Amino acid sequence: MLLMLNTERFLEPVVLNKLTSLLNLAQISLSDQQKQQLITYVELLSKWNKAYNLTSVRDPQQMLVRHILDSIVVNPWLQGKRFIDVGTGPGLPGIPLAIVRPDAHFTLLDSLGKRVRFLRHVQHELALKNVDPVQRRVEDYPAHPPFDGVISRAFASLSDMVNWCHHLPVENGAFYALKGVRPDDEIAALPGGFSVENVVRLNVPELDGERHLVILKRT
Repeated sequence: MLLMLNTERFLEPVVLNKLTSLLNLAQISLSDQQKQQLITYVELLSKWNKAYNLTSVRDPQQMLVRHILDSIVVNPWLQGKRFIDVGTGPGLPGIPLAIVRPDAHFTLLDSLGKRVRFLRHVQHELALKNVDPVQRRVEDYPAHPPFDGVISRAFASLSDMVNWCHHLPVENGAFYALKGVRPDDEIAALPGGFSVENVVRLNVPELDGERHLVILKRT
């Protein structure tokens, strides 16, 4: 156990340097406290991942690229103060966004108990006052009051997202879907009553492959 802790302490400056480099490349400015919270989150994710299999990404430095930066690059396009991250898994993108957007509140919704237990541990360890982990199926979750934005990352197709989550946003609220390649087939298959407001090509430093943010609204 002592050896493991010493290894974690040795790795932290390396992870901090990597995070700082990625943030500079993405032109994102964060406080030292926010950087430390993100690093602690990665350490907790890496530790719990050994037993709970929360993510297929094992390397903490790759987590910075594929989980942290991949989540927070969408922050400039989020409008409002209350968001729900549906199918959040281990808290992606909700936890990183809550750290970089402390003036907003994020409900983290997932149906699996082990993930929600991890999220509550993260909430406690990082002293996050602006997150609310909830174990519930999205179809059964009542939105009282409704949310300014509904966020999903690798959760479902666009059609399934709006069908399952249609009751969650306020009247003029938005659906924010984090996708890989531009999902033109999914856009074409959207049901009536919903339209694409914007498709943003995202810049995630050192990430192989494309990333897009699809913003949907009711028509």
